[in-house]
Amino acid sequence: MIQSLAYEAIQLALLISLPLLSIGLVVGLGMGILQTITQVQEQTLSFVPKIVAILISIMILLPWIMGRMVDYTEYLWINIPQRL
Repeated sequence: MIQSLAYEAIQLALLISLPLLSIGLVVGLGMGILQTITQVQEQTLSFVPKIVAILISIMILLPWIMGRMVDYTEYLWINIPQRL
């Protein structure tokens, strides 16, 4: 029972984090290519756009993330009698 709950929670965490991580990866790769082309090797130049892109994506994806988390929480509460 504990294994299945842990598996479902990890699966939900991966599903929620995948869009944010992929956006950070794409922006980081783009900034790395831009830095290579311009030969400007400044750490903050790659850090700030990634943070801004992830914050914007969190604002856009927050309703979907909260919906998934609420659905999972409701699923857990509904299935408490079956799991005991």
